[in-house]
Amino acid sequence: MLKMRALLLAAFVAAVTVVGVVAPAGASASLYVPYESAALVEGAWNETWDPTALSGGNNGCKPSAAHPYPVVLVHATFADEGSNWVTLSPLLANAGYCVYAFNYGETILSGLFGNIDGLGHITQSAEELKTFVNKVLSETKAAQVDLVGHSQGGMMPNYYLKYLGGAAKVNTFIGLAPSNHGTTLDGITKLIENFPFATLLVNTFIEAIGAPSLAEQEVGSAFEKKTFEGGDTVAGPRYVVIETTHDEVVTPYTNAFLSGSNVTNITIQNQCPKDPVAHIGMFEDSPVMQNVLNQLSASPNQSFTATCSKYGAGI
Repeated sequence: MLKMRALLLAAFVAAVTVVGVVAPAGASASLYVPYESAALVEGAWNETWDPTALSGGNNGCKPSAAHPYPVVLVHATFADEGSNWVTLSPLLANAGYCVYAFNYGETILSGLFGNIDGLGHITQSAEELKTFVNKVLSETKAAQVDLVGHSQGGMMPNYYLKYLGGAAKVNTFIGLAPSNHGTTLDGITKLIENFPFATLLVNTFIEAIGAPSLAEQEVGSAFEKKTFEGGDTVAGPRYVVIETTHDEVVTPYTNAFLSGSNVTNITIQNQCPKDPVAHIGMFEDSPVMQNVLNQLSASPNQSFTATCSKYGAGI
């Protein structure tokens, strides 16, 4: 899992470096500005200084008849609500949705690299999601919520839906580059498995430093096997996966996809072949955001094709 950490931390460090010379977009921008040209900068600023920032969200909004389900956003590993949703939260709010998000998976390691979260055991993170969804339903009086998650945030809710009673409380679940069936990180985890005791040593180290969710997202992990044993989905929710062929974290990228009669799998390059967006850049990619809006609508257009512009970063 070292490559995953290196990729994500490199992107974060690069963005923080830019923050040092460019004023953060969120500092002077008005509320509900979804397409910032410096989304990475704004995300890095929030990651460091305001990890609970959520433009357009967590504001006590009450669902409307047009959009009866609050949208709960679930961030990725090494992220938080403030960094992951600088684009999608205001975009949804502008479209009339009630938006909520939370931070989960905090460990002793979380504060060492700029308020990073999503590191704890995924079963415990799913319990945190359950608590938060119950809170949102209580506050909004809605019957169900919609979930949109990125990376681990697009995979972890599967456990909530299957084992923690979430199926009755979720209408639509959208995963952006979710680590559903685990990652080989281009074969690195498979290489480690070929050396005696290596897997045990690596996983013990990851546990000790406070990042067990990394090992749990590997192909063949005990968590991954339990989550999807007996089938990828459960009755009730509608599942959507939006993935990029350039995903360098979930490898092979097809491991993101789910199987089931209630599943819609979308490969973004089938709509926009020139879109260079990779795993991290999904949070700011316009074609991805357009597909999210379509899939959250009351009657999704299953032949929808996004306008190919404003691509996310190829990282």
